[in-house]
Amino acid sequence: MALFAAALHAQDAAPTIENPPAGGTPSLRAVTVSTPRGATVPFDLPGSVDLVDRQQLRDGKLQVNLSESLGGVPGLQVQNRQNYAQDLQISVRGFGARSTFGLRGVRLYVDGIPATLPDGQGQSTNIDLGSADRVEVLRGPFSALYGNSSGGVIQVFTEDGEAPPRLGFSVAGGSFGSTRLGAKASGASGGIDYVLSASRFRTDGYRDHSAATRDIANGKLGVQLDDGSRLTLIANSVRIDAQDPLGLTQAQLEADPRAAPLATQYDTRKTVEQTQVGLLYERRIDADQDLRLMLYAGDRRTTQFQSIPPSAQASALSAGGVIDLQRRYAGFDARWTVRTALAGRPFELSTGLAYDSLHEQRRGYENFIGTGAAQQLGVQGALRRDERNEVGNVDPYVQARWDIAERWSLEAGLRQSTVRFDSDDRYQRGINGDDSGDARYRQLLPAAALRFAATRDLNLYVTGGRGFETPTLNELSYRPGNVGGLNFALQPSVNRSLEIGAKARVADGLFTAAVFQTRTDHEIVTATNSGGRATFQNAGRTQRDGVELSWLHETRNHWRTQLAYTWLDARYRDGFCSPAPCAGGNAVAPDNRIPGIAKQSFFASFGYAPPLGWRAGAELRALSRIAANDTNTASAPGYVVAALQAGYVQRWAGWEWNAFARVDNLFDRRTVGSVIVNESNARYFESAPGRNWTVGAGATYVF
Repeated sequence: MALFAAALHAQDAAPTIENPPAGGTPSLRAVTVSTPRGATVPFDLPGSVDLVDRQQLRDGKLQVNLSESLGGVPGLQVQNRQNYAQDLQISVRGFGARSTFGLRGVRLYVDGIPATLPDGQGQSTNIDLGSADRVEVLRGPFSALYGNSSGGVIQVFTEDGEAPPRLGFSVAGGSFGSTRLGAKASGASGGIDYVLSASRFRTDGYRDHSAATRDIANGKLGVQLDDGSRLTLIANSVRIDAQDPLGLTQAQLEADPRAAPLATQYDTRKTVEQTQVGLLYERRIDADQDLRLMLYAGDRRTTQFQSIPPSAQASALSAGGVIDLQRRYAGFDARWTVRTALAGRPFELSTGLAYDSLHEQRRGYENFIGTGAAQQLGVQGALRRDERNEVGNVDPYVQARWDIAERWSLEAGLRQSTVRFDSDDRYQRGINGDDSGDARYRQLLPAAALRFAATRDLNLYVTGGRGFETPTLNELSYRPGNVGGLNFALQPSVNRSLEIGAKARVADGLFTAAVFQTRTDHEIVTATNSGGRATFQNAGRTQRDGVELSWLHETRNHWRTQLAYTWLDARYRDGFCSPAPCAGGNAVAPDNRIPGIAKQSFFASFGYAPPLGWRAGAELRALSRIAANDTNTASAPGYVVAALQAGYVQRWAGWEWNAFARVDNLFDRRTVGSVIVNESNARYFESAPGRNWTVGAGATYVF
């Protein structure tokens, strides 16, 4: 699971540069990285990895969505749909861009527990930013070592409790009736530390029919055992009730970007309840050996009302217009690490086994009752689908690092990923026969990296690897024509990636650059997408070429500058039909852009944030146009938006007080927040708000 960068940690000490150049002035905060070989700095890692610490996650933020704080990570595209029924749209180097809800193609972990299930479907709804310590984002070939659907890896870590005990409260509010209330208690005594956090978020929504409520509770308990081992218990729960405004056509977007005409007709909405627990055991066997064991289990229940017309549900093969899901999942990851020498040079080896399982009960119901004038829409009607699905993966893995010379290091890993799907159809009526079936996908995933320390302040590296992505259960769940039963005609996609990069300490800051190419066979693409329901198919070959640049500079007197630029050219290499067969101008030409991916993005921020007193900052975000369909006949326009924020922090008699105000989209630009790829009725667009504001305050008492 955590093979390349198990954890990143931003220290709260005074800003310094690790191993600063002779005569240079330290400025950047010390950042250490925990890998199988122990703590090091990201500067020495042969790959693209970025960290967003707790200050960036919370200062001047509503603390609800990852999109608030991850804009400065190159290669990462986080689109806020303004739709809490469908989650954020997150892609890494173009992987995950086709997702109409949740996360696909990107693996997400929260405190080491996979928020991506073994089929590759994930969600970010259970992340509590109020207690998060940091977020790390890994991109490039080494992501493949995390297994299925790891085009990129995002890991979120809850902060550790520290002495003395603290009790804090926060409140924030903003445009569109948005409010967030939070409370957090933390502390440490002897060998025990703890963090307990809870929050409630509510919004009327920017668009019509987009109100939502989200309640999150998050807890972490650490126990330092007498034998030098550590035991950590993690528990998390979330409940979401959200209306779904659906997408807009181009004409609807221009006439009224806040409207949701179809959504109000069908009362489209989603309810989610999830609870999970995890247990982590870490032991230092001796000075050269470590053991790490992770166990977890959870339950997630989802009910979603879609806008499928009753006429489309008339077929005996229809799966209805209401989805009722219950998912139980569990797994473990066991890893052993040893540090020794090979040919007289330092050598480290980590090996382990990951197992994940998912048991799903999927039912479908009609979204109406009655007929004619007495017909009611948006209510649960007759049963149209009943099946039990199981997915499991067994992944042994190994990774080694060898410092082959004074300036050269070699790192390599191998993972054997096996994913099994099994479906038992329990709804058989007339011509709706038995759709039971099973499939097994297996792939060997190698990755390797070579690093050269050209100078004390310049590291050069090259990495390569192979990854793969199976269809998710949701992608398998429907066959074209609104027909239920798993679509086992879908095949996994396989990709090969190569990256060349550099990391340099320049002018008391850190500059990083990466050039990469990813080629994929059997790319999984959206075939049809209507009323909130999507079907999928395999295209041919695709290619993603890209460049990522970033610059980070912090001074001792608390000024911070950050720049990030991404150029990503993602195209189909082969032509195909979307959907098949070809008819009515739906042929996709070779060299068409892959939809959902911006070719260019840019982020800039500049701010002043001392520990106490006034603080302020400004941000600029730019995104080029995004194709909305495979034929490239529709697209969301590019945009440039700016934001300003100001805050104040003060301490008095054991209390720490803070307050902030923020304005986003300062110049009131009309923008599209995200696109619904290949929406069959041309309802591609989910509009984003114009100028909007947020204010907040908090207080913490230190005992």
